[in-house]
This record gives sequence, structure tokens and C-alpha cells, in this order.
Amino acid sequence: MQEEIRKTADEILSLVGEGKLSSLRPLVSEMNPADLAEIMEELKENELPLFYRILPKELASEVFSYMEPDLQELLIRSFSDRELAAVIKDMYLDDTVDMIEEMPASVVVRILQNTDPAARKQINELLQYPQDSAGSLMTLEYVSLREDMTVEEAFARIRREGVDKETVYTCYVTNRRRLVGIVTVKDLLLADYETKVSEIMTDSDSVISVGAYEDRDAVVQAFSKYDLMALPVVDKEDRILGIVTVDDAVDVMEEEATEDIEKMAAIIPTDKSYFKTGIFETFRKRFPWLMLLMVSATFTGGIITSFEGALGKFPVLVAFIPMLMGTGGNAGGQASVTIIRGLALGEIEMRQVLRVIWKELRVALVCGVALAIAGFLKIILIDNLIMGTGVSMLESVTVCITMLLTVIVSKIFGGLLPVVAKRMGFDPAVMASPFITTLVDAISLLIYFTVASLILPM
Repeated sequence: MQEEIRKTADEILSLVGEGKLSSLRPLVSEMNPADLAEIMEELKENELPLFYRILPKELASEVFSYMEPDLQELLIRSFSDRELAAVIKDMYLDDTVDMIEEMPASVVVRILQNTDPAARKQINELLQYPQDSAGSLMTLEYVSLREDMTVEEAFARIRREGVDKETVYTCYVTNRRRLVGIVTVKDLLLADYETKVSEIMTDSDSVISVGAYEDRDAVVQAFSKYDLMALPVVDKEDRILGIVTVDDAVDVMEEEATEDIEKMAAIIPTDKSYFKTGIFETFRKRFPWLMLLMVSATFTGGIITSFEGALGKFPVLVAFIPMLMGTGGNAGGQASVTIIRGLALGEIEMRQVLRVIWKELRVALVCGVALAIAGFLKIILIDNLIMGTGVSMLESVTVCITMLLTVIVSKIFGGLLPVVAKRMGFDPAVMASPFITTLVDAISLLIYFTVASLILPM
């Protein structure tokens, strides 16, 4: 499938480059809007408006909603007021709001000036909600039914109003805007025309909904847990304000996952794609954490310096420092990533911190013992017999005990710090591999030299 799309894309780009715009209509008319939006990212600035104007009217509006904000802005600046008004009219309300949030003030003013008063009022209502709230994700375009309607009357309303709604599969039964139930098109299709909607609807007590000011994480969790196609957004009196559709929830899931990955890699999150992020902007996103981690790593050097005498007496100990530090960092990283993911999915709650520590302690004991045994065998069979490094029995025991203790401490820290971070109001993702690794490096060295001072004749 992707090869066919790429082949068509190359053909389209070739025709655009040759100026054969009239030959493009048969190619673009059958393509998916999302694929066309990707192709338009490869066009030159002067080619973009020309290409967009050859698209069929309905397809053009869909393509526009999939485009990146910078390309949308470029097109808007090339549109006449009439063209802009037509595009805005054909876009879903939530897509329009998402676009406005990414535009500079001058472009926003022009968009609102070319929006009809009713739509402008709805847009302003949606813009009032916090950016990361359920209200900012919702659309006001849903099908509303009355509970005293018959199935036949319900279908009549769906046919009349559904063309402009974002989804018609799930319909919301209201009484003076208060959500009293939901009914699906499947329920309606399987019922007799004379049946009342109240007889086949799911009562509001069983309807999953979310408050307008709840965090968008609650929206994502509801979609994931209950396999929803749409989620109603209500106020404190259970009056329906709008709905969030599954396509918007998927976008949020992708954004949240990307943000968490960037934080876990010690990068300040950005909403731009890789190639659209400039070199100096990428530098600004990465440098602060690199500087912080570099400065914190100086403690590791200080610990090694403070035990310089012990290392001079037992120089073979130096050879095992990378192994111990690396194993500790990896063990802590495994625990932190697992806990961060559990917190994000709602599988782990703050009150379960003791359960987290208890489980990580048991896992650490099993892993630590297994790694210590493997390390001891490696020293005896490889280091001594094959490489002839001459590691003594006491030195071997020192390394193995350090391995066990380092894994235990690393996994406890890796499991505990994300929970503590969330309790303090920070994003748990910042407590991922780079931070944990730097912290554990210092701890593992302290454990190593402490154990060595107790076992070896310093």
C-alpha cells in the first residue's frame, strides 16, 4: 500500500514540477486526504496554492484539516476572503479551533472575520477552555435526540442534521440539554419504527462521560478502557456541552506518547516534526538537560577521586566500574519506564507506592542474585582463566556483592522516583533513563567502594 502511495506521490510531484496541473485531477480525486496533505509538504511554496486550487471543493477542505499549521498559514495568506470563508465553512468546528490555536494573531483575526457569526460564537466558546482540557478537544457537532421520539422520527432528524455532524453513529438523548442517555444507529436499525427512543436507549447512569475541565489524559483513558467511538463532555449539571471523537483521542494519544518519549530521553518536548525543527531550536531543546546531567555527573568523578588510594592498591577494581554502573543504570531505567507507563495508563495510583516498592524489591532480589552469579562465573571463567587478569576471590566477592546491592537500590529508586515526581506535581517522565542513570552511577560507586573497604584490606 505504501509503495503505491509513494509511486502516486512521485507522479504528482513530477506533474506539478512540469506545470501539468490539469493532468492532476484524475490522480488526486481518488486519493485519501491525509495522503494528499503529506504530499503537499514536499511542494515548493509557490506550487502549494496552485496545487490546492485544483482539488475538488469537498476534498480540498478535508485535505486542509490534515495539513501542518505552517502550510495552513501559507495557504490562508494566499486565499481571498471568499476562499477562506468557504474553507472554514466546510471544516469541522474542532478542527477549526485546533488550527486557530496554532496561528499567529494576525491570521486568527482574519479567520474570525471570515467566519459566520454563529460559528464564531461557538469557536470563541471552545477557545475559552484550557488547552489540555477535555473542553478544548470537543466538538459541538453531534446529533441530539429526544427520548419521546419514535425511531422513525429519530432517523428523520439524523438524515436532516447528520450531514454536518462529525459522527452520527452515536446519538445523544437529551432533555433540555441534560444528557439522559445514548442510542446508537445500530440500536435504531434493529428496532421497529414505532418504538420510542426511551425504550432502546442506554440510560445516563451507564453512560461514560467526562467533565469539560478534566485533563485530556482522562479522555484518553476513557477511550482506551471502554473502547468508545465518541465521548460526551458534560458540565456539573450533566448538561451535554459537546463530544470528543475517537480521531481526536488518537491524536492526543500520539502527542502524549511523543512528549513522554522526549522527556524520557531528556529532551524538552516540541510540537514540531523532526525536519521542521531548526538546528538551533533543537539545540535549545536538548542542551539544558545535557548540561544538567553533565554537571550532576561530576559527582561521579568526585567519588572516584576520593577513593583514589583504594584504586591504587587494587587497580583491578577499575575494570569493573563500567559494568557495575551500566547494570545499575539499566536496572533503574527498566523500573522507571515500567512505572511511568503504569502511571500514564492509570494502572498505578499514588496510594499504591508501598506495593510498588515491595514488588520492585522482590524483582531486584531475583535479578540481583542472578546477575551476581553470572558476574562471578564471568570473572572466574573469562577474566581469570582466559584473559589471565588475576582477580582474587575477595575482589570477585566484592564485585558480586556490589552487583546485588546496586541492582536492588537502582530498581527501588527507579520505581519510587516517578511516583514521587507525580506526587509533587511534576511529569513522571522526567525521571526516566538519563536522570536515573546519572543518579545510579553515583550510588553504585558509593556502594562499590564501601563494600570494597569492608571486604578488602585497604
